[in-house]
Parts: sequence; C-alpha cells; structure tokens
Amino acid sequence: MFTGIITDVGTIKALEQEGDLRARIGTGYDTAGIDLGASIASDGVCLTVIELGSDWYDVQISAETVSKTNIGAWTVGKRVNLERALKVGDELGGHIVSGHVDGVAEVVDITDEGDSTRVTLRAPKDLARFIAPKGSVALNGTSLTVNDVEGCDFGINFIPHTKEVTTWGDVKLGDKVNLEIDTLARYVARLAEAG
Repeated sequence: MFTGIITDVGTIKALEQEGDLRARIGTGYDTAGIDLGASIASDGVCLTVIELGSDWYDVQISAETVSKTNIGAWTVGKRVNLERALKVGDELGGHIVSGHVDGVAEVVDITDEGDSTRVTLRAPKDLARFIAPKGSVALNGTSLTVNDVEGCDFGINFIPHTKEVTTWGDVKLGDKVNLEIDTLARYVARLAEAG
C-alpha cells in the first residue's frame, strides 16, 4: 500500500527485454535500507525490487503490466515518480493507493492559472464513472484531488510545490498517464450495482 505522496524522482537507467521487461531505476533513496522483494511504486505501478546497487534498483515487469500501463513508453533517461511502500505508523498524507493501475489517461489540455497549472485528462470510458469532483485519483503515483469532471474529461490543479518535487513539472499534451481510481469509489460503485 502507498499514499500517493511522492518521495523521490528516479531516472530510468536501463531497459532490457528478457522474458519480461527489466528496468534499472536510479534513485536518491538509501538503497542499503531497501530489501530485495520490497515494493516501490514507480510512476504509480507497484514493482518488486529484484536487485540493488549503490544508487539504483532493478525491477522485473510482466507483459501484462506493460500492456495496462504507460511503462511501454519508458525510455532511458525518463524521470519517474517514486514512493516506497507504506509502513505501519507512517503519516497518511494522500489517500490509500494500491499501486495497481486501472488504466491510462491522456493529457488533453494544459493551462496556467496563476502559479498553478490546470491539467485536463481524458480517462478511459469504463473508468470515468469512478471519477468525481473533489474525489481522489492517483496519476503516475501522485495522490491528487479532482477539480471538475465533464464526461470522460477531468481537471487537476498542480501547485508549484507538486510540479517541483514530482515529474508533473514536465507534463506535455498527449502524455499517457497511469490512472488508479480511488479504492472507495470502486467499492461504492460495486455496492450500487448490487442494489
């Protein structure tokens, strides 16, 4: 489990297609404190550490995960949002995030509003019903509040701090973004369907 509060921005150092995709991610984390088998959310995708170096870790990514996320577009040098798994007693500053990406949204508009930036994203139709104004979503692993919703499009405001400490300062039109809907929204919808 994660909170959606990004604690490092890593860099893809290497990609190798073996049976699965293997990625080496450069990090500012103290890797001496990371165990093999640990979960680290990388752009919102919960990935398992399989090898460690002094300033990097390797993960193995299944074809299923690649097909359901934006990982297929990763390139060497790409920056990714990182978060280590939640520990009992940690502050829950964002919202409960599983690291299980539901789909990929597309950035369809970017507008500066004062010091903040409004980003409009288009969700897949089957996920749009779970997104509500003032609700939570995780986008590339970042816990965010939805400002408005119109059909499949929804808007998020990024304050300067968020743009500085995550990859959101690099956002461009057409970017594909990992989307995890709020767990509570999923269960509320399921209960409503059950009648």
